[in-house]
Amino acid sequence: MLKHIVMWKLRDVAEGKTRQENADLMKEMLEGLKDKISEIKQIEVGININSSDAAFDVVLYSEFENEEALVSYQKHPEHIKVADYVVKINEKRIVVDYLV
Repeated sequence: MLKHIVMWKLRDVAEGKTRQENADLMKEMLEGLKDKISEIKQIEVGININSSDAAFDVVLYSEFENEEALVSYQKHPEHIKVADYVVKINEKRIVVDYLV
């Protein structure tokens, strides 16, 4: 099993929406991938409630069978649509992938 975790700091305003509006939209878009991409075993998106400057705004936790499944997910057209939007609204991204 592979776990894929990504966190984003969002821009204050991007694509005509506030940080909170974009966080809500990201959550909806990312969680909607579960029904579209069979490689996703588990997916959860959280929106930060911590006001610390060190905190990120949105976190994605997802699980895949293996590295090949993660790569397939990342190349899937539905994932690419979401990623194309997220690139426009975030200012920083960090990621961790690990096997269990």
